[in-house]
Amino acid sequence: MTVSGFTFNAFSENTYLLHDATKQCVVIDPGCYEKAEQQALKAFIEAEGLRVVLLLNTHCHIDHVLGNQFIIDTYKVPFLIHEADLSVLRAVPTYAPSYGFPQYNPAEPTGFLMPGEPLTFGETSLGVRFAPGHAPGHVVFYHEPTETVIGGDVLFQGSIGRTDLPGGNYEMLIESIRTQLLTLPDSVTVYPGHGPATTIGAERRSNPFLR
Repeated sequence: MTVSGFTFNAFSENTYLLHDATKQCVVIDPGCYEKAEQQALKAFIEAEGLRVVLLLNTHCHIDHVLGNQFIIDTYKVPFLIHEADLSVLRAVPTYAPSYGFPQYNPAEPTGFLMPGEPLTFGETSLGVRFAPGHAPGHVVFYHEPTETVIGGDVLFQGSIGRTDLPGGNYEMLIESIRTQLLTLPDSVTVYPGHGPATTIGAERRSNPFLR
């Protein structure tokens, strides 16, 4: 499995494409709001010959969902979130204009993620791990063969997700990190929702929030 990343919107949000040898592709957290951002993502997909088969959100804060409807309109794919983040997703239109996104186009999920039940596409199987604290329905996706985690806003290089937004809970976030991420091998790479990739080992050793 290959991870291709893009950084979009004013929040410098990381959007990820997961794809394998079959050329099937999953889009995670499309933050592409501007037309140029959407076209950059589409151009990469076309250049690589990828076939988008699924749209996923790790969680539904505004910076991670701005391109949801664009992906759905363009590729006609199922859209899955954790059910506990449905209210978070549905709240976005109420504040999007005040955050500078007046043309936000809301999308409704077609189904819900079930932690513990793997997601499959092409030759790839992703584990779904429930990791609330930053958002009530936050999940992370783990691909064991390549030791890869798509982590959303749970764990960052030298930091953790903020917990001062509605539905946030610091103790819950720390517990999620300890039980869902720090139980993985040190060699696992974490691709976060903002900033550079890191590893479980590096954060276990030096992340000040985890001491």
